[in-house]
Amino acid sequence: METPETPPARLRRLLSSTELRIMPCCFDALSARLIERAGFPLTFMSGFAVSAARLALPDTGLISVTEMLDQGRNICQAVDIPVIGDGDTGHGNPANVRRTVEQYAAAGFAGIMIEDQLAPKRCGHTGVKEVVDRQEARRRIQAAVTARDRGADLVIVARTDARSAVGLDEAIWRMQAFADLGADILFLEAPRDLAEMERFCRTVDGIRMANMLEEGITPVLPPAQLAEIGYRVAAYPLTLLSSAVHAMQAALDDLAAGRTCNQRVTFGELRQIVGFDAYDDFLMTSEPE
Repeated sequence: METPETPPARLRRLLSSTELRIMPCCFDALSARLIERAGFPLTFMSGFAVSAARLALPDTGLISVTEMLDQGRNICQAVDIPVIGDGDTGHGNPANVRRTVEQYAAAGFAGIMIEDQLAPKRCGHTGVKEVVDRQEARRRIQAAVTARDRGADLVIVARTDARSAVGLDEAIWRMQAFADLGADILFLEAPRDLAEMERFCRTVDGIRMANMLEEGITPVLPPAQLAEIGYRVAAYPLTLLSSAVHAMQAALDDLAAGRTCNQRVTFGELRQIVGFDAYDDFLMTSEPE
């Protein structure tokens, strides 16, 4: 019997192509399943979105690694596409980073993102002021890479927030340093304009990721332009969450006004999405002969 392809192997196969990969970000099992059903080949579990959906709290380091892992297990079990998990700062020193990587691998993730903010971290588009020094930033990524190479097989996404905290020159230095350490995907957060995005892609070789946050600091560019610049992954961190909030607010406005909300999927569609049909089919065919 052929051995099933692991989530990290599926992700690496996707990234082996020079094609730009569009990556909508999820926040729970249902949003991940919708991404998969829409035909997208990968997703990312956004820390901002999980903190908002699970706790109704801001992305400022308030959610615990245990809560993120619990959410991640549900997401990874709900879909077959590879899922990258937000590992924040690694939740401590390099030993903590190593354990976080090991836990994310055991949870079923295909990859993990580790960043260089000073804990407690915050969303990169809400005013990052501090990052750890170069040595500590490199130690974090080295710990993640070592854990990967010693059995916790995950694709390592190395992120820097140095652009906001220190400046573009430092951010590019860190991206190159992370690439030299063996990081698989390079994520320079919050470049200010097209020129900065082009400089990053021109200066640092590797698989580069763009973060397309609507109304954020970085300009939201069409996928074709991102590919032309040199990006290989385009993440959309809050598109689904903000769209869901907008739809729920509209439905509540309708109910408050005494109207029936018609901007919704049918009950039959909802049943199908969450697996009622598959559940019933299984029961019908599980009787012993």
